[in-house]
Amino acid sequence: MSKNSNGFLSDVERNAVIELRHAMHREPELSNAEWKTQERIRVALQQFGLTGAKTFHTTGLFIDIEGAGSGPKRSIAVRGDIDALPIQETRADLPYRSQVDGVMHACGHDVHGSIALGTALAFHRLRDNFAGKVRVFFQPAEEAEPLGGRTIQDEGLLDGFDKAVGFHVSPDIPAGMFGAREGAVTKSADQFKLTLTGKMAHGASPHKGVDAIAMAAAFVNEVQKVVSREMPADDAAVVTVGTIHGGEATNIICPSVVMEGTIRTRSPERRALLFQRVREVAEGVAAMHRGHAECIIRMGEPVVVNDAEMVQRFRRAVHESVGHDAFFNGKKEIAGSDDFGFYSACVPSIYFWMGTRAPGNESHVHTPTFGASDELIIPATELTVSYIFDLLSA
Repeated sequence: MSKNSNGFLSDVERNAVIELRHAMHREPELSNAEWKTQERIRVALQQFGLTGAKTFHTTGLFIDIEGAGSGPKRSIAVRGDIDALPIQETRADLPYRSQVDGVMHACGHDVHGSIALGTALAFHRLRDNFAGKVRVFFQPAEEAEPLGGRTIQDEGLLDGFDKAVGFHVSPDIPAGMFGAREGAVTKSADQFKLTLTGKMAHGASPHKGVDAIAMAAAFVNEVQKVVSREMPADDAAVVTVGTIHGGEATNIICPSVVMEGTIRTRSPERRALLFQRVREVAEGVAAMHRGHAECIIRMGEPVVVNDAEMVQRFRRAVHESVGHDAFFNGKKEIAGSDDFGFYSACVPSIYFWMGTRAPGNESHVHTPTFGASDELIIPATELTVSYIFDLLSA
């Protein structure tokens, strides 16, 4: 693959990538409200001759770059998410710090979106050097429902594609290093809403009622045994009751309690089992107390699963493009979730990490002091382009 002496990106493209990063960081937008970001990306694409970007999920964009060269006609998708978080930034040292009160790019999506732009610009200019197609998604709403990744799956936007590539900043990995491992690398994230219904009575005559609070207390205790006694330890399953509401007076037997919580697992197979067991525990506790349970489960992000061959090829790409010491071999797992799981549920995928930890940038994601250096963005873009060229030629 021919490239200029400095890499795949031209100087003017590099400048555009960094400019987008700064603009996104200065004017962050929350999930499903990324209107300025969407327009900013559309204009940046048009300035380099990429017209025809399509809207999806209302505030997202994707652009197709058709190769004009010879060779196998593979189709590769790339995801860069673009939404920010409801967190107040406290990094006074950044000249491009957030100008929006209570909103910041605390998860690095300004970096991700900028890498996606650079990838689109490079493939557009080098379209005579490959056959097939590269589709670049600038995806909104990774952080909050309704999720942009679900739209990818529901609208069939990966139909006919061979592979998908995603990436994420990681303060756990030293800056300049990259990592990936095969198999499940995040957890699924699902929510449940449980309504426990009893019967009201005077607090002095509890035998005349059915106490929904007693039911709720039993459920909170019993549901933890599903994790501690029924799930393998390496699954790292979690069932959390996050909200509980019920009761109106100290002297009334509470007739109804509503609880909401989350169910997480690293195992796609045990995801359905956890749903079943949470329901069964709720119904069993209710029956034992002579009450009734209604459990509604709202499915969120699936597990992100990395394709083994794609990880192997990524490791080789890092060795060849960056250096043997640049591949992070340490154990890296994410306790949280990412809606890139919807992509990996559709096509073989990779979700790789780019290290960002450096003096001054040690804070974890989703914190007011999170940061990542501009200096990491172009090398990460170059690696992404090189890796996708390898996938296109396979």
